[in-house]
Amino acid sequence: MRILVASHTYTVDLNCEKLRAIAALEPGIEVTVVVPRCWQPGGVQAQTVISQPSGSGTFRIVPCSNFSQNHQGLLWFGADLIALVRQFRPQIIQVEQGAKSLAYAELITLNRMLKLGAKNLCFTWWNLPYRLKFPIAQLEAYNLRHTDGAIAGNRDAADVLHQRGYRGALQILPQLGVDERRFYPQPQPLLRAELGIRPDELVVGYVGRFVEEKGLLTVAKALAGLRDFAWRWLLVGRGDLKARLMQQATDWGIGDRLIWVESVPHAEVPRYLNAMDALVLASQTTNQVQTLTASGWKEQFGHVLIEAMACRVPIIGSNSGEIPHVIGQAGLVFAEGNAEALREQLRSLFHHPDQAANLAQQGYERAIAHYTNRVLACQQLDFYKSLLAGDICFVE
Repeated sequence: MRILVASHTYTVDLNCEKLRAIAALEPGIEVTVVVPRCWQPGGVQAQTVISQPSGSGTFRIVPCSNFSQNHQGLLWFGADLIALVRQFRPQIIQVEQGAKSLAYAELITLNRMLKLGAKNLCFTWWNLPYRLKFPIAQLEAYNLRHTDGAIAGNRDAADVLHQRGYRGALQILPQLGVDERRFYPQPQPLLRAELGIRPDELVVGYVGRFVEEKGLLTVAKALAGLRDFAWRWLLVGRGDLKARLMQQATDWGIGDRLIWVESVPHAEVPRYLNAMDALVLASQTTNQVQTLTASGWKEQFGHVLIEAMACRVPIIGSNSGEIPHVIGQAGLVFAEGNAEALREQLRSLFHHPDQAANLAQQGYERAIAHYTNRVLACQQLDFYKSLLAGDICFVE
């Protein structure tokens, strides 16, 4: 089976582990990953990424020239993609830029022009209803009309695809798994000491963007009511909300309890997760986030949750978007924006270390059973096989 996957996501090599796992599952599977040659991620990752070709044998990453270097829906590959597709002749073409992206239309059209007969697949995270106008509405209609299979990164995204009229084969599957060889329990007493954390202090953690929709002000308000406990709040990441969050924490009398760590390479994230006694992802649904074709935002998955779970760190999450489904029964969930409810959950973990240990173990077992790259790779390959066999299915 020859599989071609195109996405800006894979300009980060660590994000390719699930696709590498697919290539290694069975003899005769070849995976070629097309990435933009030049990409400007923005946000936490501020530097421009210049992709280099890598891999050999059954798995390879091929950078192609591209138009639009920082908008996934407008990404369009150059003419060098044509030669690559003609030579590789994929049986599966999966574009992970959303259902209304130019790159997906481009690959669909190449598939038709070159008479490859490949199955067209799209991946989408988008989990809020939207309306489109000309010409984007026509672009999406063209894409969905020629879609043989879709992968939704969460349950709400599957519902949105149905609302947009898609009735074909569909699987719910996160885009990225967790690498249990990197994310595993490994105590970090030296790192905690370097960060100035005393042995008796409990560490509440966060990893990600410092933006309002991640609910950081809710966490600060919750922690402000727990000043009688010895705790520190470890924030790993960067973003525009930092200054406001620092001021608010100071006003609430907890500014000296915050530890800021910026620009941590992803390979170092497991160390920081293992320095935490609990991870809180307090995402909040908002109407303030705007994109070119839609508005609003709610949590699409919360990848840091499965990374923390794999490190056997207990997790608390809000009920925004996909978070409750990711956590299942292996953590605590509170109503988004409810600082009082979050405070009581933290208080319970502080008071009952046995409860924290039990949740940590449940989270670890859930991550290993459901979210490793190999587990997801097996599910994705089965979906490909069902498409090539002509089976129409909905898989959760």
